[in-house]
Amino acid sequence: MVKIGNLELGEFPLLLAPMEDVSDPPFRAVCKENGADLMYTEFISSEGLIRDAAKSVQKLDIYDYEKPIGIQIFGNEIDSMREAAAIAAAAKPDILDINYGCPVNKVACKGAGAGILLDIDKMVSMTAEIVKAVNIPVTVKTRLGWSQDTIRIVEVAERLQDVGIQAISIHARTRQQMYKGEADWSYLNQVKANPRLHIPVFGNGDIDSPQKAKEYREKYNVDGMMIGRAAIGYPWIFNEIKHYFATGEMLEAPSLQERINVTKKHLDFSVQWKGEKQGILEMRRHYTNYFRGMPNFKPFRTEMVTAESYEHVIKLLDQVAEVYADYEF
Repeated sequence: MVKIGNLELGEFPLLLAPMEDVSDPPFRAVCKENGADLMYTEFISSEGLIRDAAKSVQKLDIYDYEKPIGIQIFGNEIDSMREAAAIAAAAKPDILDINYGCPVNKVACKGAGAGILLDIDKMVSMTAEIVKAVNIPVTVKTRLGWSQDTIRIVEVAERLQDVGIQAISIHARTRQQMYKGEADWSYLNQVKANPRLHIPVFGNGDIDSPQKAKEYREKYNVDGMMIGRAAIGYPWIFNEIKHYFATGEMLEAPSLQERINVTKKHLDFSVQWKGEKQGILEMRRHYTNYFRGMPNFKPFRTEMVTAESYEHVIKLLDQVAEVYADYEF
């Protein structure tokens, strides 16, 4: 049984990664229904929370059916992060997660996200202060290092454990790699081999099929996996991996009607949560993935990503069901 604090997550939990502009409540809802064991919010700016910025505060929205769930915060000032941690904890998540992995320039080049990997002492000090500020388990998501020649992840994991974190998720790339190249999970083996480390270690990066999940589980000795991009438009991946672990067989791919039903459910929640205009706008990034691989789909996709009303999108989805009624994935 893998545990974060007193939170029991099963034998080998599958986590939904916190993804900016993706891991919102509507997306989390369909992932939860399809087997995600633990989910995190989009990352939330510590400065935004302190200033009570509407966009940051809205990201604190979590629902009972999502539990267990973690709220993730980021920032580069220790005082601000400590204050933001207390604000986030008041929303009653099960876990508070610290983002030390975001590689984008506007975050990392300001010393937040993966930027803090250039100052490990500050990373440890900030984490210690956040652990003291809240009474729920604190976890960390990070990368191997800033660059290939600055990788100190074995030391980092141990030092963060020693100041109180209760699990660590490691994206097996450096900041310099961004999302390119292959994730190098061999470093996760090194982290797990440290005899002083006793907290769960979750691997992240390139898990896009049940076969790869099984291979990496057996090869790298991690306690669970965090899945990000592969779940966008394909929340079924969690249950598919679990089924493959249990039986060695692939689940049948979701049918066209199943994909349409989940897309509609996702859209409905998005519109309810953000209003029609914003909800429709933010769903656009998902359509390509929900219907990936379908032949001659471009005209439908083009119209979906330009449709401006809920009724128009629903009409298009119904047309897809009719035109591709005989299509099998």
